[in-house]
Amino acid sequence: MITKKSKIGFIGTGVMGKSMVYNLLQSGYNVSIYTRTKSKAQDLLANGAQWKNSVAEIAQTSDLIITIVGYPKDVEEVYFGSNGILENAKPGSYVIDMTTSKPSLAVKIYEQAKANQIHSLDAPVSGGDVGAKNGSLAIMVGGDKDAFNAVSPIFNILGENIILQGDAGAGQHTKLSNQITIASNMIGVCEAIIYAKKAGLDPERVLQSITTGAAGSFSLSILGPRMIKGDFEPGFYVKHFIKDMTIALESAQEMGLSTPGLSLSLELYKELAEKGEADSGTQALIKLFQA
Repeated sequence: MITKKSKIGFIGTGVMGKSMVYNLLQSGYNVSIYTRTKSKAQDLLANGAQWKNSVAEIAQTSDLIITIVGYPKDVEEVYFGSNGILENAKPGSYVIDMTTSKPSLAVKIYEQAKANQIHSLDAPVSGGDVGAKNGSLAIMVGGDKDAFNAVSPIFNILGENIILQGDAGAGQHTKLSNQITIASNMIGVCEAIIYAKKAGLDPERVLQSITTGAAGSFSLSILGPRMIKGDFEPGFYVKHFIKDMTIALESAQEMGLSTPGLSLSLELYKELAEKGEADSGTQALIKLFQA
């Protein structure tokens, strides 16, 4: 069981990870961090986080290691190899990958972790920058029930809707279902706002009506207003959404599924990225419709 006396290592302090670490610190946990660019973590260090110089050092000194990095290749890099987590973590420790990544990679990590007497969970999240700041993320978990129960105190700080979906990889499959839903929804949000403007309506007033009805969603309530205001700062990067949708499309194809909504959204977001918006928030999709 993870307690306040446990040492937590956290790798990846980007838009999401930064707020997650802050919430753990505010809850009284001992947190060490490592990220590629130390300067971006200075405010966390000022708030009590401890710096470690490498992934290996984080693994060697922690009872629980949490990762939320960019791409599957980044997950591979931090978990495997002589300098990775699995070769350096203590037997009996816990690892949680909260990156949205490949289900097959989650299974690979789980199997190697088990061979090294380490408990592994895949636990991608949804809720964006707002959910990370508020500690209200949806957390989708794959792995063993005993490990899930042991780290539940940590999950309860980071999120509110926390569900063990099944064995290793199940968390990632659930997150891909989430991203497939958002993919088509984002197109609908953009079209609705543009339609409202063309009809001579105040789009903000339109949102007041439709966000509480059957059309309601996070994308409509949180990202819709940002679109209207021209606020394209990233709560979630376009480039990372493209990564997620690509993984989801590949996974669907492996299962023989047709996902036309996902395919169209991925095509549009790739076009958006080619126009220089890869580092913008996903709400920047409306720029294609405005054009």
